[in-house]
Amino acid sequence: MKPSPNFRIEHDLIGDRELPNAVYYGVHTLRALENFPITGTPIHTYPDLVNALASIKKAAALANHELGLLDAARCQAIVAACDEVLAGQWHEHFVVDVIQGGAGTSTNMNANEVIANRGLELMGHAKGEFRHLHPNEHVNMGQSTNDVYPSALRIAMWHGATRLADELEHLRQAFAAKAEEFRDVLKMGRTQMQDAVPMTLGQELETHAEMLAEDRLRLLEARTLIGELNMGGTAIGTGITAHPDYAACVIRHLREITGLAVVNSSNLIEATQDCGGYVHLSGILKRIATKLSKTCNDLRLLSSGPRAGLGEINLPAVQAGSSIMPGKVNPVIPEVVNQIAYEVIGNDVTVTFAAEGGQLQLNAFEPIIAHSIFKSLRHLGAGCRTLADRCVSGISANEQHMRDAVTRSIGIVTALNPYIGYAHATAVAQAAHASGGSVYDIVLERGLMTREQLDAVLRPEILTRPVPLDLAPKRAA
Repeated sequence: MKPSPNFRIEHDLIGDRELPNAVYYGVHTLRALENFPITGTPIHTYPDLVNALASIKKAAALANHELGLLDAARCQAIVAACDEVLAGQWHEHFVVDVIQGGAGTSTNMNANEVIANRGLELMGHAKGEFRHLHPNEHVNMGQSTNDVYPSALRIAMWHGATRLADELEHLRQAFAAKAEEFRDVLKMGRTQMQDAVPMTLGQELETHAEMLAEDRLRLLEARTLIGELNMGGTAIGTGITAHPDYAACVIRHLREITGLAVVNSSNLIEATQDCGGYVHLSGILKRIATKLSKTCNDLRLLSSGPRAGLGEINLPAVQAGSSIMPGKVNPVIPEVVNQIAYEVIGNDVTVTFAAEGGQLQLNAFEPIIAHSIFKSLRHLGAGCRTLADRCVSGISANEQHMRDAVTRSIGIVTALNPYIGYAHATAVAQAAHASGGSVYDIVLERGLMTREQLDAVLRPEILTRPVPLDLAPKRAA
């Protein structure tokens, strides 16, 4: 087969194919492009994955050279090509679809071919002259897709989890600032959508900050677990074709290159087939999504109205809410975060089924696991940033409206239990509900407490936190 101008010929076990001279990927990648036109999302959509692949190829070259298996010229070419990729070059040539058959082989070969072809140029040769630097023989030396691909996924997920942890902290700080701003704003708490007992708006918002802090810690724990790799296991974990010292050597170089505290599994056969780390990380992302969605539900409820709903807080008006109703403003930021949460929960189901679907020494479904987790990490991070900057930081409170609701509420009778007893409190609650009168007035009318006692007991600092018994007024007769 003779190449056309501006094209080159590459060969694989199926035969010869013509490729444009301008592209750095090769024949294996070309076939994957034809075989997997699935999502239209190329792997370079996730730069962390491309960089992780380059880090692994660089570490492998250094390890193989250190062990006397790869000559200096080829090692230098591979390392230089990988450094260019790590600097952001050539990412557009990592083109295979994120969802692919073959357990990630197409992704690994895409990386091998790009690095080999760029390495050839650095050595003074043309792309495709693989006798000088071969994608399989040299770039993939001591490796298999089955240890490279999952290790690259885990390194990429480590970086994604780190960014998400930062965004969670950003959102936590936004809630904490609002909690401090509204620390003394009295309002009614609710259980089962019914009036419960008073609290402050600061206490309510602080709970969301605390939930985010807890979830961030769980995410960082999961990040540590995802850092266990199977490098050196090659095909199924036995290490066939790799030097006996390669596994330890490549991990040492990989730690230096990435700056991450990754470790190799003590059992590479187990690690090659085990997807438990993905399931755990995805479960943590589902936890974050579930609680974040609940937070957004609360914001939408508290801001409902503005006249016919709860109307306790105001969310920033960021866009017009209706094409037909003038002046309508909707809680669009919490709504979009709700939808992100639903996606993440669905992604977790996908990860669960894909992890369960593996057979024997390998799970062929890691591409869909990776795509699902990468989407969850990216979208949750964007959702946290958007919620913090476009919503939470601009919340304002309708203080008098909330205070009036406390005054009208029957729920404040709970605070009087220690002073008038449960039976009197129940009777007062029933009378207030039947007559529409206030608890305060009915207690006065029945002579159960004096005005001074009521005013003392119904102070915000008394209503919203435990009170030492020696400070409580004596029970009225």
